[in-house]
Amino acid sequence: MSRLFTLAFLAQAVRIALPYLAASMGGIWSERAGVPNVALEGTILVAALGAVAGTTLTGSAWLGLIVGLLAGVLLQIVHALVVLIGRANAIVSGLALNLLAAGGTRFLLRALYDSSSNSPAIPGLAPPASTSLLRATVLDPTTWMVAAVVVGTIVALERTRLGLRVRAVGEHPEAAASVGVPVARTRAVALAITGATAGLAGVWLAFDQRQFSSGMSGGRGFIALATVVIAGWRPLPAVGFALLFGVAEAAQIVLQDQNVVAHQVVQALPYVLTLVVLAGWVRRARPPAALGRP
Repeated sequence: MSRLFTLAFLAQAVRIALPYLAASMGGIWSERAGVPNVALEGTILVAALGAVAGTTLTGSAWLGLIVGLLAGVLLQIVHALVVLIGRANAIVSGLALNLLAAGGTRFLLRALYDSSSNSPAIPGLAPPASTSLLRATVLDPTTWMVAAVVVGTIVALERTRLGLRVRAVGEHPEAAASVGVPVARTRAVALAITGATAGLAGVWLAFDQRQFSSGMSGGRGFIALATVVIAGWRPLPAVGFALLFGVAEAAQIVLQDQNVVAHQVVQALPYVLTLVVLAGWVRRARPPAALGRP
């Protein structure tokens, strides 16, 4: 149990929280613009495969990162087209995109690497595995990219014209349109930002595991979406809850190694915590007034 109170544990908790932070910021951009987004899970998945494919094809992890981000943006642009132009239900669209991402990544995995489970190993951006976890986390460029996404989201939503427009179309699109704000275009831009930020979560997973594994998103997109709701669609509280889930998952790893509790109970810890926190906080959260409305 003493391992729960070390710098290594803190570094592990922060590192685990990084994809939750990136994906939850993406969810906030989309939902504050009035577009429900359950496709965060699929976005993480396609971005992870994009990062691996880009890296293996070009030999450069940095180019792989760019390909991964573009893959995430592409999936969210499809979501924008279906919802904003096709007028489809956003929840149905998001679920369909998650299924497409799950099946499509398996198909591409077999087509590219003749495997239905794993890709070949790739180099990452972080220091070698021999480096201490704390040092590796601090020196990993994706750590600072996620930090920049968090700060950028907090500042942009409150201090920029784009942020003002996103909040306006999410609260009262008719009023926003009456003063010349292009509602559909603003929402499409917000969804593109969602694709890049949630895509960064997938890129982080790919580089952290140094490969792509089928279904490797592992529910992170749904936990990120729960984080958005629990945080009341506000970025700063979302940071706190994402870190809380990171701590819970890191504790799960420690407890599982020490065989203190049955491993089935330990594995369920992050998801039980999500449900408990969601049940306790969801009634206090006020969603954007036009969330889910055209």
